[in-house]
Amino acid sequence: MSEPDKPVLPSNIKLWEKTMNWQPDAGHLLEFQSLYEGILQGNQSLNLTRITAPDEFWEKHLWDSLRGITPLLSQPLGSTTKTVPLEGGNGSVRAIDIGTGAGFPGLPVAIACPEWQVTLIDSTRKKITFLQSLINQLGMENAQAIVGRVEEMGRSVQHRERYDFAFARAIGPTMVCAEYALPLLKVGGLAILYRGHWTEEEAQVVSAGVEQLGGIVDFVEKFTTPLTDSVRTCVYLRKVAPTRAEFPRAVGIPAQNPLL
Repeated sequence: MSEPDKPVLPSNIKLWEKTMNWQPDAGHLLEFQSLYEGILQGNQSLNLTRITAPDEFWEKHLWDSLRGITPLLSQPLGSTTKTVPLEGGNGSVRAIDIGTGAGFPGLPVAIACPEWQVTLIDSTRKKITFLQSLINQLGMENAQAIVGRVEEMGRSVQHRERYDFAFARAIGPTMVCAEYALPLLKVGGLAILYRGHWTEEEAQVVSAGVEQLGGIVDFVEKFTTPLTDSVRTCVYLRKVAPTRAEFPRAVGIPAQNPLL
């Protein structure tokens, strides 16, 4: 239980149930609170996030992170009998959070889905060092934080086509995120791109562009956040064929010259 002078996250049990058909149990709530306190502490020395008020943190970091994976699960979030809709593959679900920043969406996903193995990557060593320390502090055996450039990791045998899910949240334009994510996925895997507004024009460009990477736009979900009614979109890219060897391109090239 938190000390009285520490900000406390709202539980919002009814909102979780209404929006995700899931209720966090007491263990989840404790872990979310510990994550929140850890991020606040890290923020004192690192520029992790400007979102620190309890309600805002709950909506824009916790809820937003988990809302992205909700449509992927055939059972309610957190179910021990969950089935992941992949085109084959056995064993633990492996997910990678690209450009994780302050640890979102990767850390909330790892808390809510303890049977998943979640890798968080970022190119900023100080952030990764902090996140790994926080992971250790929280006792999260199913998460790890790795420093690296995603373009290089997408070409390495340890990471290329090794993951079931890849998350990309607020790290660049849609096609840049697609080039980062799809090489990391197994055939049948899904990239979940967390976006704001989404237009039909962008949908047409992305649909054509992702074919070069072995992907298709599987589906798009638009929704509003439960406290502030902010517009959000999640774009789900299904990998249907191996990504050609030239992708991802060299470090910096995807961002400088996005695929069309």
